[in-house]
Amino acid sequence: MRMRFKPYARPELLASPLHAHDPMANRGHWHEVFARPGQPLHLELGCGKGGFLSQLASRHPENNYLGIDITDKVLILAKRKLEAAYAEAGIPADNVQIMSLDIERILNAFAPEDTVDRIYINFCNPWDKKAGHRKHRLTHTRQLALYRKFLAPGAEIWFKTDDDGLFEDSLAYFEEAGFQIRWMTRDLHADEPDWNIRTEHEAMFTGMGIPTKALIAVMQPADEEQVARAAEARVAAEKNLGRAMHGEG
Repeated sequence: MRMRFKPYARPELLASPLHAHDPMANRGHWHEVFARPGQPLHLELGCGKGGFLSQLASRHPENNYLGIDITDKVLILAKRKLEAAYAEAGIPADNVQIMSLDIERILNAFAPEDTVDRIYINFCNPWDKKAGHRKHRLTHTRQLALYRKFLAPGAEIWFKTDDDGLFEDSLAYFEEAGFQIRWMTRDLHADEPDWNIRTEHEAMFTGMGIPTKALIAVMQPADEEQVARAAEARVAAEKNLGRAMHGEG
């Protein structure tokens, strides 16, 4: 179901200290946005309604967190969930921010100086209808090459999905982009780690009997030009596959 436009969302977000009003202006200075700039910076890409982020950030004040989504109509719900989680924990919400950004253009808001230590990607759009659309996946080689530009050495990406095809393809994407899989499972809840925080989608798919696939990938030193070429080759291959599948010349 498509979420309705919320005319109150933008004004309420602009009035909130949890909302980064001008992400582009913070490029290269994200650590300075938080009360404790020296803490590790973690991102959630596609934070949605904030169920995961609100639990994670309020439990770990030793890290700084930034939740990113593209639309105010979900960020307003994330803002309210953050406020509720921190109020329940009885601590100030000074280690978390949310902002609106098209993640495919993430380098408009992040620079190498931002040194992100971890990225969370939970149940992102699999873009599986057409092969040529796979380049929009948040774990695609093309996207991973962008994240490398501001990730700290040895940074991690924590990824969860219900989609088998996306998960298997992502294993190849991570390898192409110079990441090593440190840990993975094709059924997260069969032996669920105590650190796992179940997202709303995770609960929904689990209720449907669909297992959650998960992995932790670690960025390795790599030739950035070679990674960029691998990303271009992957996009071209998927575009050609899409044409072949639809009988195009």
